[in-house]
Amino acid sequence: MKVLSVVGARPQFVKLAPIAAALDAAGHEHIIVHTGQHYDALMSDVFFADLQIPAPDVHLGVGSGSHGVQTGAILSAMDAVLDEHQPDWVLVYGDTNSTLAGALSAVKLHLPLAHLEAGLRSFNRRMPEEHNRVLTDHAADLCLAPTEVAMGHLANEGLAERSVNVGDVMTDVCFRVRDMVSGQIPVLPAGVDPLAPYLVATIHRADNTDDPARLRAVVDALAALTTPVVLMAHPRLVNRARSAGINLTAGSLHMIDPLPYPQMVSAVMHSRGVVTDSGGLQKEAFLLRTPCTTLRTETEWTETIQDGWNILDPDLVLVGTAADREPPTAEPAAPYGNGTAAPTAVRVLAERVQEK
Repeated sequence: MKVLSVVGARPQFVKLAPIAAALDAAGHEHIIVHTGQHYDALMSDVFFADLQIPAPDVHLGVGSGSHGVQTGAILSAMDAVLDEHQPDWVLVYGDTNSTLAGALSAVKLHLPLAHLEAGLRSFNRRMPEEHNRVLTDHAADLCLAPTEVAMGHLANEGLAERSVNVGDVMTDVCFRVRDMVSGQIPVLPAGVDPLAPYLVATIHRADNTDDPARLRAVVDALAALTTPVVLMAHPRLVNRARSAGINLTAGSLHMIDPLPYPQMVSAVMHSRGVVTDSGGLQKEAFLLRTPCTTLRTETEWTETIQDGWNILDPDLVLVGTAADREPPTAEPAAPYGNGTAAPTAVRVLAERVQEK
């Protein structure tokens, strides 16, 4: 079986790691296409090194741009790549412009398309990611869902027959890295004691960064905390803050570049809590049993809200108490699987190839 993976952003590199390992272990051919949607080394190259992912076979190098420009650039470059390799499956990973462009190119060339992390829904139509994931699910020949909730969404949209719950591949990575860094003291910026209480924060969604007044309110809420805040600054946040004249090192804020994945896991494990608008970090905090405060009106990962591990706080009223929240005492659930999602996904892909 030949699988061609289309990836372009940090969360996709994390998901790619266990899939690449599982494909290799099963003896399948794997072509990796890096679109270049995330082109900063700290958001791209470092993940391939830290997670021991094979170097991309193809690098499209599309770089930044508006959603339309970026999607169009990837789409225009993908046809030649797919025509050359003729894979048994084009595998796309999530909800980004890279995913949508890879999906469109595959279906236009009549190549089988599989969507990993299918069925997630925020039901917020203002999010570009929501449109990307819905369109990709409906274009896909095979929807590889991470949870039973996702399977329910797919069934409600008439996609049950082409959907399989394989578990969440990010759980595979998170658990492996958790065990690898267990016992290590996290590497934090100067001024933050890794043995004292601190928070980890990331902000990058358009709803929180594109409006200067909203961005200022978010930054001011974090800066006003008495607990140090390790702000892992996405390039989007840095650019928007600079344009608006907002200081990302004010008050309790300690800004750093995005951490390599193992260091990020270590930082979250040892933190008092997480404040974020990232879908991936919400789930990673849940898996690492760290309380999370999410600065959004909704979450795709509704399981994280159970028992209070994750709290939605779009109005910024709970940020001030984020460092004071105790972890829930209820027995933790395991809705994202046991860390074997990637081999399961590869097995399903191989089985469905035989059916064609």
